[in-house]
Amino acid sequence: QVQLVESGGGLVQAGGSLRLSCAASGLTFTTYGMGWFRQAPGKEREFVAAITRSGLSTYYADSVKGRFTISRDNAKNTVYLQMNSLKPEDTAVYYCAASPNTVIQEGWAYDYWGQGTQVTVSS
Repeated sequence: QVQLVESGGGLVQAGGSLRLSCAASGLTFTTYGMGWFRQAPGKEREFVAAITRSGLSTYYADSVKGRFTISRDNAKNTVYLQMNSLKPEDTAVYYCAASPNTVIQEGWAYDYWGQGTQVTVSS
């Protein structure tokens, strides 16, 4: 049974930082691209960042480029999202997901999703 378990969310002031983690189990981690998505209240889910199986390539939404960094530790079956210079508009539930496809910037490409972790940025 595949499980993706996110952690690290919370309440932070604008300008602050958080580091999200996503621990994967039940799958061969190195055969999956990993991504982070988010969904704010009343809004559609949106792509945030993704990283290829090897970790050599990363992709970001324009809204987070330069502030967020995605990374992975294949030895620990874990993907991270370092979020700096947080803004109130970053407030959302953040989900990690695993994709067996080469396409990793689209939600439809992902087979497995975590339960989400809340990130709230106060102004």
